[in-house]
Amino acid sequence: MRIGELAERAGTTTRTLRYYESRGLLTARRTERGHRTYDEADLRLLREIRTLRAFGFDLEETRLFVDCLRAGHPAGDSCPASIAVYRRKIAELDGLVGRLLAVRAEVGAQLLRAEAELPHGPEPRCELTVEEGPRRAPATEGERR
Repeated sequence: MRIGELAERAGTTTRTLRYYESRGLLTARRTERGHRTYDEADLRLLREIRTLRAFGFDLEETRLFVDCLRAGHPAGDSCPASIAVYRRKIAELDGLVGRLLAVRAEVGAQLLRAEAELPHGPEPRCELTVEEGPRRAPATEGERR
């Protein structure tokens, strides 16, 4: 298949495919006229890359999964090197989750402090607060006409 068809089937752009090729993640064969051609194995590699990228893996982290597939393994994560990348990514994600939980705890503490101070002083006003008038019931179909 040509580059446009591969891009369409994989849900990406030809520019992305050329970039992956320049990084050595995708290898195109060339026709006599110099056109890039790909096969189903290339589509499988590309799907592996795109799935990992969607999970937050950087492009270089996908290389070991691609190499595993190219070596003939049934899945990109069938190799010890891929498992090591998974472990590093899990550790990275655990660190991010820990930082997010710490920030959440700080924001929660600030909220509690702010709410505790409300009864003792004037209610804070926000410039974006809109004064509400009397509420009206939504118009019925007949009233809209």
